[in-house]
Amino acid sequence: MQLSNDTLDHLPEGVRGPRYDRSALTAGIVHIGLGNFHRAHQAWYLHRLMDEGLALDWAIIGAGVRANDEAMRGRLLAQDCLTTLIELDAGGSSAEVTGSMIDFLPVEEGNGALIAQMADPAIRIVSLTVTEGGYYLDPTDGSFNAEHPDIVHDAETPAAPKTAFGAMIAALAKRRANGDGPFTCQSCDNLQGNGAVLKQTILGLAHLSDPALAEWIEGACTFPNSMVDCIVPATGPNELALVREFGIEDTAPVTHENYRQWVIEDEFCAGRPVWEQVGATLTPDVHDYETMKIRILNAGHQVIANVGELLSVETISGCMDHPLIAALFHKVETEEIAPHVAPVPGMTPEDYVALIGRRFSNPKIVDTVRRVAFDGSSRHTGFLHPIIRDGLAKDVPVEGLALVEALWARMCEGTREDGSKIEANDPYWDALNEVAVAAKSNPRAWLQQRHLYGEIADDPRFAGAFDAALGRIWADGTEAALKAYIGG
Repeated sequence: MQLSNDTLDHLPEGVRGPRYDRSALTAGIVHIGLGNFHRAHQAWYLHRLMDEGLALDWAIIGAGVRANDEAMRGRLLAQDCLTTLIELDAGGSSAEVTGSMIDFLPVEEGNGALIAQMADPAIRIVSLTVTEGGYYLDPTDGSFNAEHPDIVHDAETPAAPKTAFGAMIAALAKRRANGDGPFTCQSCDNLQGNGAVLKQTILGLAHLSDPALAEWIEGACTFPNSMVDCIVPATGPNELALVREFGIEDTAPVTHENYRQWVIEDEFCAGRPVWEQVGATLTPDVHDYETMKIRILNAGHQVIANVGELLSVETISGCMDHPLIAALFHKVETEEIAPHVAPVPGMTPEDYVALIGRRFSNPKIVDTVRRVAFDGSSRHTGFLHPIIRDGLAKDVPVEGLALVEALWARMCEGTREDGSKIEANDPYWDALNEVAVAAKSNPRAWLQQRHLYGEIADDPRFAGAFDAALGRIWADGTEAALKAYIGG
């Protein structure tokens, strides 16, 4: 059956559908960057609240600021913004159709429709998933990069911005002028202190064109920090075939693991849905939760993704099924990452490492190594390098993390151990590849990328371990380097 409002009463047996009247929904949230993760995570929590007869005035309007967002818009509007979520578990799979999203705005130059929608006082939350690298940060210190061409454009042309942040500022300017009050600005990306990062970007850009508006935003808007967690693979031919096996024709289905977590700082200037009634955790202290997740899960992904690429392992579960890669994961996590993670209620760092190991090993989740390894220049600097700094400061071992960095350098050279080519997989691939080739004979060349490594490149303990690891990889091979570390 073709997924649409007209067919919701005829979903295949066993497929759960919305238990609310979608025609009664009204918008309260605009979400920018409407990819698979948002639909499997934040939109699902809202959908389940609506099932309880709650939050019917908090429906989501999707939006995007990139040209390729228009393709997603077309697919979703053709099926009335419904999404089939398929939960993948080793014991079986299940499907659910969610309906908390009700529209998708046109994707257009100048973002006029987006600005107008966010300026509507009915919108009380603007949320984003724009990836870890999408906040215009200086990679050396995490400060706001006011010199990026997109930011320069938005500062000079604030009424017709290119970026999501420029559009949010333009909408807030209209609301301020109309006396309609602020909205909450909510990041849902995998960044530690994601609310604080979003606030830095919004205020940094606003100050460039209208300092008085920036001051109003700082005083009126809130930027709650949050931790989001659910493994959601990209959608490809296998996922499209899987949704048809459930008897549904859906051009934008989403697969996900049977685990979700959302921890949110309760700072909402214009109200919020009662997400805690469907499993979210509202707390004034998000930091320890997000540290545990980002350092053990997100950093753990980077520990295994590059070596998986080098050894021609296609999936994350395949990496965990590889004895050497699994041993690398467990040793680095327990000896070099967990010591920098505090427990949270009901979970120790050691238990969380074991949980993540099980989640990564789920063979039903076809999460590709290529997807996880994408944009290493943002993910290594964001997830791994802070742990290295802590290890050096606290005299905790860093040899495994140095090996992981060496494996990234080896991967960026562009060939696997079997000689096959690794296609470009980073926004800065050409520059990384050039340095990685030079590092084959001079490992220190890789660390001299100061915008990536900063002061840790100068630490003799880390630099020496990195030099030795990359030298061993090139001399003896990736598996030999893994064996040397694991047996050391």
